[in-house]
Amino acid sequence: MSHAPQRQKGLALIIALIMLALITGLVVSSLSMGISNVKAISNTQFRDQALAAVNAAIEQVISSSFTSAPIAQEILVDLNKDSAVDYKVTVAKPTCVQATEVSSSSAPPSSLSLGAAFSSTTAGYYITTWDLDASVSDVNTGADVRIHQGVRVKLTQSQFAAVCV
Repeated sequence: MSHAPQRQKGLALIIALIMLALITGLVVSSLSMGISNVKAISNTQFRDQALAAVNAAIEQVISSSFTSAPIAQEILVDLNKDSAVDYKVTVAKPTCVQATEVSSSSAPPSSLSLGAAFSSTTAGYYITTWDLDASVSDVNTGADVRIHQGVRVKLTQSQFAAVCV
């Protein structure tokens, strides 16, 4: 005696559709989370590159004789050395924020704290502290980085009078 499938009302089809909907929801959710993670990592990478560009521009200013005629500058930075400009960094006019006169009666600064260039015992110079303010904005990614860097520079009295007064 065989049983006829008269009592089946499509329950297997309904369960299969529910399972398919749940699996589709999981796949869409996983894909969405993956895309969000890739965007977050990309934004972090772009910010780190912008930070490297600002640091490269500040190094370029520090290695020049920026105290002789402090001016604001726009520095083009090629991070990956492919001959194409990656970032345009704006460096504000360096500011002399502090100066200490070293006279013959004062003890010279330690070469350990200020470096060998400051260990001279000659009188009549100033130890100056400069603020370098640099920023970069990338319109494509929205990365925006701003850095202040302090630099100590030894100046003669005439140099000091020309740029720090």
